[in-house]
Amino acid sequence: MMIHKLLIINQQLKQICMMRKIVLLLMVLIGVLTARAEGYTYLTFETTDGAKASVPVESLTLAISGTTLTAGQQSFTLSNLSKMYFTETDESMTTGIESLSSAALDEATEIYDLQGKKLPTAHSQVRQLPKGVYIVKTKDKTYKIAVK
Repeated sequence: MMIHKLLIINQQLKQICMMRKIVLLLMVLIGVLTARAEGYTYLTFETTDGAKASVPVESLTLAISGTTLTAGQQSFTLSNLSKMYFTETDESMTTGIESLSSAALDEATEIYDLQGKKLPTAHSQVRQLPKGVYIVKTKDKTYKIAVK
């Protein structure tokens, strides 16, 4: 009976020690996050499905409850998070679609649809692209464009 009680006490002490380590690790991480946030406007979270959510770092509070991380007004299931990093822009609003000038479009060296099919780059055909999203490569840059 006495040995059984000692084993239970030993197990409880191990759990307390593990909890202290976790709390210490979280405190260190929060300190590191605070130090690295200087000069950045947003903390961006990327989930395992590629979705991004950016939270302003000004007056940001982080809380972990069970398997949920709450950052500002956003909540995330910890197992669904793949990345967390600081950015200067709100990446949850970024589409990657840019405006392309007529001159740059005329200089297109390669055009692809979203299925990866290479399309003709003749001037008359480029101007008559059907509605959709395309990858356009010029001499200087690669663009993602939307034809409406």
